[in-house]
Amino acid sequence: MTVTSEAPGALDDKNNFRQRLLDALEQSIAEDGYQKTTVADIVRRARTSRRTFYEHFDGREACFLALLAEAYADQVQQISAAVDPNSPWRVQVRQAIEAWISSAESRSALMLSATRDLPAIGAAARDLQREVTENFITMVQALGDTDEFHSAGIGPVSRPRVVMLLGGLRELTAITVEDGGAMSDITDEAVAASIALLRPDQA
Repeated sequence: MTVTSEAPGALDDKNNFRQRLLDALEQSIAEDGYQKTTVADIVRRARTSRRTFYEHFDGREACFLALLAEAYADQVQQISAAVDPNSPWRVQVRQAIEAWISSAESRSALMLSATRDLPAIGAAARDLQREVTENFITMVQALGDTDEFHSAGIGPVSRPRVVMLLGGLRELTAITVEDGGAMSDITDEAVAASIALLRPDQA
């Protein structure tokens, strides 16, 4: 007997419900914070049922992890697309930082929640953090592997240096937002620090 694949319409409905649930969680995080958000809150905002929620996610944590995975993937794509590899290397650094801040600022509550709430989830969170870090390392190393960087004597950028760069930028933005500032407030400092880490002898 031939097994037929799921009808396109049914698959679209499933994807739509999944996205509605992710959007609902992000909205709840922005308004109430992750710790105060329940599955009931997500379902209510998504205008669907608990049964539908559990068809897609095992629980609130699984939904949160899926939301962050998509958000970080979007961020990597936006940063990569914003950098002109033919521009002077310092300009490329600024382009990357500005794109990173812009993408994070558009979802500032979620990014802050990722910094503060994600570590408490446990092993699944650590797996996601490692995957996200690897993706960012790959991106930064790829962005630094251009003629403009090579001609300036830069590259390849080491993993430890990228990790230090990412960790510092994440913590700086988290503290800035918690203190009531805007992520864009740290643009110049983030650019200067990134340049210093990439080429400390000519910071």
